[in-house]
Amino acid sequence: MTLPQLALSLQFARDLTHDDGDLATHRAALPRHAVARWIRHALARDAEITVRIVGAAEGQQLNRDFRHKDYATNVLTFGYAEQPVVMADLVLCAPVVAREAHEQRKPLGAHYAHLLVHGALHAQGWDHETSGEDARAMEARETQILEALGLGDPWH
Repeated sequence: MTLPQLALSLQFARDLTHDDGDLATHRAALPRHAVARWIRHALARDAEITVRIVGAAEGQQLNRDFRHKDYATNVLTFGYAEQPVVMADLVLCAPVVAREAHEQRKPLGAHYAHLLVHGALHAQGWDHETSGEDARAMEARETQILEALGLGDPWH
């Protein structure tokens, strides 16, 4: 199987605070080759994607400014184009991801993989907030991708 090409920029916010967790832990969970592999498996076409790992303050500000929800969320997708090339920014909030991984008793890297796949699907037009049917379809696609990556079903 030939995977789509991916131009990837992986960024870690310089202003991650001590309260946001250990930056080294997040860097270790997100090796560039793994991030590229996870995203490429979620793509239906070539893409240019920036992944930015941020702290709680930046995550909350972005969610408030763009979704009008005043809290830090795990992943935000800013999609700019779906064709001919997928173009998007994926912003992941390090402390939220770490907390969720701990609560779900899964490795940090596996949770990042799930959220990157989730964000990449959003960048291609998938939406789980439009209907229950769309949510089930997106969850099924995420499960299919993550199982193909050897990471198992993210929902169980």
